Amino acid sequence: MLTTALQWYGAGAGALAALIVSLDLGRRWTGIGFVIFVTSSIALIGWGFLKPDAAGIGTQNVILLVINLIGVYRYLIRRKAPV
Repeated sequence: MLTTALQWYGAGAGALAALIVSLDLGRRWTGIGFVIFVTSSIALIGWGFLKPDAAGIGTQNVILLVINLIGVYRYLIRRKAPV
């Protein structure tokens, strides 16, 4: 049951985050989208390594987690917008 919840949360949160980022509503909303991407990656890492046949998804999301954390930093933490 936990793995099913992680799988579906990861998929749904990833889709929602992609929608928010694609709408280009500004730095704050894009940053919020990346925060949602981070939670999606964490859920899919958990699911990927708890299910024996889903380690590829877990590994992919370890990489995506790093990318998403960079997005959070760029859009929510860093003060100055890139030139």
